[in-house]
Amino acid sequence: MTSGASVVGRIGELVHPTRGADGPGEVRVSISGGTEIYLAHSAGPLPSGTKVLIVEWRGARAVDVVPWTDLPGTG
Repeated sequence: MTSGASVVGRIGELVHPTRGADGPGEVRVSISGGTEIYLAHSAGPLPSGTKVLIVEWRGARAVDVVPWTDLPGTG
């Protein structure tokens, strides 16, 4: 299991949509040659497939995310 400090700042993809205040979704993150799934909380609803930036660790495999757009020429 990965610590919170190492997951904050990573880019992931939602595998289940978030519902904002109505509940979390799930985000898949590539870490150390594998992938891990975390509960993903966001300010507003985000659909499955959205690229997100992990901005905060909540503990117990839960994180806060915001939508992410790759910079031109980097994606």
